[in-house]
Order: sequence, then C-alpha cells, then structure tokens
Amino acid sequence: MYVADSRSSKAPVGPASPAAAASPAAGPVRRGAGPRTVPGAVIALGTVSLVTDISSEMVTAVLPLYLLTGLGLSPLGFGLLDGIQNGFSALVRLVGGHLSDRRGRDGAARHKAVAAVGYGLSALCRPLLLFVHTVPLIGAVIAVDRTGKGLRTAPRDAMISLATEPAHRGRAFGVHRAMDTAGALLGPLTAFLVLRLAGGPLLADGGERHGYDAVFTVSSCVAALGVLILLLFVPNRQRGDDLSTSAPSLRAGLALLRLPGLRRLTFCAVLLGLTTVSDSFLYLLVQRRLDLPVSLFPLLPLGTAAAFLVLAVPLGALADRIGRHRLFLAGHGVLLLAYGLLLSPLRGLPVVLCVLVLHGVFYAATDGVLAAAAADAVPAEQRGAGLALVGTGQALARFACSLLFGALWGAVGGPAALGWSAGALALCVLGAAAVLRPSGAVEPGPSGPVGPGPSGPLGGGPGSVGGRPEPAVAAKQSETTQEETR
Repeated sequence: MYVADSRSSKAPVGPASPAAAASPAAGPVRRGAGPRTVPGAVIALGTVSLVTDISSEMVTAVLPLYLLTGLGLSPLGFGLLDGIQNGFSALVRLVGGHLSDRRGRDGAARHKAVAAVGYGLSALCRPLLLFVHTVPLIGAVIAVDRTGKGLRTAPRDAMISLATEPAHRGRAFGVHRAMDTAGALLGPLTAFLVLRLAGGPLLADGGERHGYDAVFTVSSCVAALGVLILLLFVPNRQRGDDLSTSAPSLRAGLALLRLPGLRRLTFCAVLLGLTTVSDSFLYLLVQRRLDLPVSLFPLLPLGTAAAFLVLAVPLGALADRIGRHRLFLAGHGVLLLAYGLLLSPLRGLPVVLCVLVLHGVFYAATDGVLAAAAADAVPAEQRGAGLALVGTGQALARFACSLLFGALWGAVGGPAALGWSAGALALCVLGAAAVLRPSGAVEPGPSGPVGPGPSGPLGGGPGSVGGRPEPAVAAKQSETTQEETR
C-alpha cells in the first residue's frame, strides 16, 4: 500500500450551494481546504514537480550553448530541436488526458497512474544523454522526454483542480507553480555548480565532455527521486472521482470544444502561443545582444525563475479575485514590455535583470492561471481531457513559433526577428481580448441556456462552468435536496 493511500481516499464533494463554493468568505469544507490553506495532494504534487524540474532544468540550462557553440548547430536547426522540446508533447497530451479520465476497477480515475508513466519515461531518458553526441540522437532523446511530459501534464493538473475547491484554484495552481519554479531556479544553479566541480569547460570548441556528463548523471538521479515521491505520497483518488462511472471516449473529449468557454480559451492560447518566443531563444538574445560572458549563460534562467517563484502565489490569488482571463491577457502584455526593453538601445546589467524579471512575471500571470481557467470550463469527469485540449493547442502553437522564429533569425537576424514577433504579439493580445470579452447574450450550454459567469468582464466565476455550478457542487446540492425530501 502506498503511503498516500493509507489515508482516507474519499473526501466531501463540496459546499451545499454554488454561492458557498464561489464565496471567498465561506468556511473550509474539509480540513486543509480552506481559503488560506492548500490540500496535501497539491503540496505532494508540487514536491514532485520541484524535484523533476531540478533534473530537467539542469539539462535545459546547458543544452542551447552545447548545441550552438559546441556542435555548431545553425539557428534553424536549433529552432527545430527547441520546437521538439516545447511542442512534441502535444502529440501525446490528448492521449494522456483521455487515459487519465478513464476509470480503474476501484471506480477512481487513473490520473496518478498516467502521471507516473510520464514522469518515469522522462526519468529514463536522462541517462541516455550520456551516450548520444549527435544532433539526430539528441533530438530523439528530447522527443521521448517530451512524450513523458505530454503524458503527465494533463493528469497532474487535473489532480490539482479536483483536490481544490473551485473558488481557490488560482491560489492552488499558484502554489504548485511556485514549487515547480523553485526546481527551475535550483536546476540551472545546480548545473553551474556541477560543471565547476567536475572541471569541465563550457564547450567552446567541442572539446572535453566530462563536465556535461556529470550534469547528465546528477540529473538522472534527481529524476528518479521525483518518481519515487509521486508513488509514495500522492493519493490515488481525488475529490470528484465518483461523480461518473462512465468511461469517456476520445471523441467525447474532443467534443468538449463545443463548450463556448473552453473553445474561446483554447483559441486564445493558440493565438498567443504563435507569437511567444521560447525561453531558449530569449536567453540567447539576452546573452548576445547585451554582450554577457558565455560563462554566465546557464545562470540566465535564474532571473526568470526567481520572479516566477515570488509572484506565482500572489498572482494566482489575484486571478481568483479579478478574473483569470483578465490576468492571463495582462501577463502577455508584460511579456511585450520585456521584448520592447530587449529591443531598446539600453544596455547593462540592470536591463538584463529587468528583462528576466518581466519574463518571470509573464509566467506567473499565465501558466497556472490558464490551467485554472480551463478547469473552470469543463466537467470534473473530463477534467484531464479538457486541460489537455488547451495545453495541446498552446504546445503546437509554440512548436510552430520556434520553427518560424529560427527561420526568421537565420534570414534577418535575431533582433529583427524579435521585432516582428513583438508586433505580432501586440496584435494577438488585442484579438484575444476581443474573443474573451463576454457578450450580453445568453449562450446555450450542454444543459440548456446559461448566462455569463458571475466574476466580471473577462471570465466566469470560480465554482461555475459557463455560469452553471460545477458538477461537483451540483452533485452535492442534489444529494442535500434528496435528504431533505426524505
């Protein structure tokens, strides 16, 4: 028996009324689930993500410099590999979300099992980096690693959303993303220290490799620890597991796009993803345009991660109050400011720090907030599939962006390519704001006409799906009515 499963596997579904679920002033429904606390399952999943991100970011921090400087890869070739790293998971994310929603023999969804397979697959890829030294083989290893990420992302986020009361999902996702980002902060720092302790140079001429081999070895051990924590401390069952006993089909998962709220959100995630320059390209632009020493390149992600870590929880809570769509759009506006600052004639360390901080603010305002907004738009029994749809659209868009940006960099240079991307991003933010702006008309939902959500101009309120109570809340309300009738 897993350590996590020795506790009670079932929890109360939620408050007796939608108003109580949506009100921040409502008292906690169960121990550890109040407005100021976070469920234990979220903390456990955050710990898994923290440890796993240390492992993955150790590799990510040194890989761009290794490929471009050590192996002499062209910007277009790097764009292809970077696109694989960011977008290959989209090919399996829908499958991962669908499989995680299916029920096991105990009636619970298989979120944990599918997530464990994904984490395990990525952990198995780390040692392979010790034996591959050509671009095609490195690309194949990255593709397998991203397959694991695609399998685990949707079920992990589904477990977070099901374990948390709807009114506080922004905060819960903020806590998880903060812990995840702590790993992203520690990963590059660990890689930097391992390279120094191993005595391996930053491959300026494709020479010695033992420094990088040490990074890959330590990364493999850390990834295995993350899988072990998942198996031991994350519970199998989440709140809402017993709402439906039917097995959702893949076609039914794709049909979720008929929900107006999810359709609009997916469209905007794709639109904005097409103009979001990948982290690796942004760090390369910072290093080259601002003339930073090559030895400092692995430390650049620390600025982004530090800002993300500090702001993830407060911005997640802010999204619960002002609307998740609104904060999601504001985050892309902050990214536009970072692009503008990087294109300006200003130079020096303060500019570098400002760009990295703005980049971190962008992630804190969009990453977990998008997942929380998507969770509001789909029923609990198809939570994994719904989150996978939004994530897949965004991942495919960013894959296309990496290819286009790499080609544009090769044709006109990095600064000009960033200028084109900044202009396109500004137009896409305006378009997304128009799409997410609710109309005054009543929209038909799956259960009849429903009105716009209660949380203001840019999004339905927490605890509702397009203005209807979330299925978990509705089920509990029905049970209460039956008891009163008896």
